[in-house]
Amino acid sequence: MKTVIRLNLVRLACLAAVSLASTFLQAADWAIPMAGNAYRTAPEPGGNGAQRNGNVAWSDPDAVLSVYFHVDRPADLRLQMKAASRNGQATLAARVGGEKFETIVDGTESAIHEIGSVKIADAGYVRIELQGIQRTGDVFADISELLVSSDTDGLKVDFVRDNKGNMFYWGRRGPSVHLRYEVPRNVKLQYAYSEATVPTGQDPIGTFYMANGFGQGYFGFQVNSAKERRVLFSVWSPFKTDNPRDIPEDQRIASLARGPEVHIGTFGNEGSGGQSYLVYPWKAGKTYRFLTKVEPDGKGNTVYTSWFGDKAADEWRLIASFRRPKTDTHLSGFHSFLESFSPTHGFIGRRVSYGNVWVRDVDAKWHECTKARFSVDATGGGRHRLDFTGGSDGQSFFLRNCGFFNETGRVGETFSREATGTSDPGIDVDALPMN
Repeated sequence: MKTVIRLNLVRLACLAAVSLASTFLQAADWAIPMAGNAYRTAPEPGGNGAQRNGNVAWSDPDAVLSVYFHVDRPADLRLQMKAASRNGQATLAARVGGEKFETIVDGTESAIHEIGSVKIADAGYVRIELQGIQRTGDVFADISELLVSSDTDGLKVDFVRDNKGNMFYWGRRGPSVHLRYEVPRNVKLQYAYSEATVPTGQDPIGTFYMANGFGQGYFGFQVNSAKERRVLFSVWSPFKTDNPRDIPEDQRIASLARGPEVHIGTFGNEGSGGQSYLVYPWKAGKTYRFLTKVEPDGKGNTVYTSWFGDKAADEWRLIASFRRPKTDTHLSGFHSFLESFSPTHGFIGRRVSYGNVWVRDVDAKWHECTKARFSVDATGGGRHRLDFTGGSDGQSFFLRNCGFFNETGRVGETFSREATGTSDPGIDVDALPMN
């Protein structure tokens, strides 16, 4: 009889444990995939430890993995994670604001592990930092999801929800933001001019600051690595493909001229065409100027030429001149954008200002662009990321993205900047170098 009672008690205990685990899982209102929302943020940016299955695992005790999500109001949150330790036991530290929790992860099968409860005082991004304290197995933890629960009425939580459209990649890169400049209507435009300034500290690796965008290409500068920066000018082929090798001979972009030390090649994966770049050590805090000429050649083609320079040095350098076949157009679609192209660095903020923006028509008259319309890509438009904005500041427009800051721009908003009070930007186009 005693044996039967003991067995029944064991069964009840097991059922209670299963019921409790099930309650934890059901109570998770939001399951945040680590694959699209976690970054290695210390001691330096790097791979986030993502596995092929999307789980995150790491063994470096100095590594800090940060997970981000956005709440639309103050909230009380309960935090858990779905994790396994593979072949041992580990203790993790979790930091949320000023609070710290310790969680023991044990077992080779993925299970729900409690982190703790926190009170979030303001709407905005929440950052959960995870770091290993000690382990007996190969890794501190193998984590698939951060689980968030709340009894706060009406709470909305935003994050990268799934990998549809490769969104784990795009979401970790961060939202791209754009300014489309207002230009005179029914006027044939030939030149686009702008000046770009990246504030000190706003130039992380993997950023493209595009200054002169037009209907068939783009021109700007970027941070390729800790040791290399480039000025980049590209023109798309009229043939639609992501593989430049597929472009027929009569629809390829032809190189007509290049500046000293400028590399000429092709690009793909975002349409295809001709590309040029200059390895150039541009610096944050300085202002650089960009000039692009768009001119039909009268033979059914259009020639695109771009120049770049340090404004303070009164410098102009030819980047390249390209001929685009089967194209008969003047300047159209003048715009700028700010883009992160490195998922590893998508948690770091960046900003750029565009000032002294002008276009010149075919009659040699300059028109100042003092209005611009703001937009964002699908990463921001789909609320996968909300850390993006733009605006105007005195005589400049600005764009800002990434960094998980607590401000979200309004798509479609039009910004106005102060005019310079001059009749033109002071460029002698006839004196520009062609080699």
